[in-house]
Amino acid sequence: MERPTSDIAFTPSVKSVQSAKGSRDNYARMEASGGWETTVTPRLTSFLKDLDMFYLGTSNADGQPYIQYRGGSPGFLKAIDAQTLAWAEFGGNRQFISFGNLEDNPKAFIFLMDYENSRRIKIWGRAKVVEDDPELMASLSDPDYDAEVQRAVVF
Repeated sequence: MERPTSDIAFTPSVKSVQSAKGSRDNYARMEASGGWETTVTPRLTSFLKDLDMFYLGTSNADGQPYIQYRGGSPGFLKAIDAQTLAWAEFGGNRQFISFGNLEDNPKAFIFLMDYENSRRIKIWGRAKVVEDDPELMASLSDPDYDAEVQRAVVF
């Protein structure tokens, strides 16, 4: 049997706690009906077009987590294809914590939050920083924002 897509979050330890706390049966039913989506769907694309912020989770080689706010014009997080999201990066505080973490550990997490409508989407995946693809960076640029795209993040 193929592993449910939710196994990325519902590890054996999580499932054990769910069982002990009485919520495992609900999630087992969700998994049996197909689990979580694994592609960029029209629903996700629609959600992204109005989104002006998200949180990016990374962790370093030792597993220490780090959460970073990312913001921009509505729609700055773009669907590139059925498996890929990307966004432009501009100058910032130059700490590069998320980027350093991705060098050691490409596993990452995006938390999309629509506070106004109380909706959220959680996305697990792998991310990389791209600095040598002018075509990609141009496709992610915002014509209404004067800053130069310095790099892209492909998730």
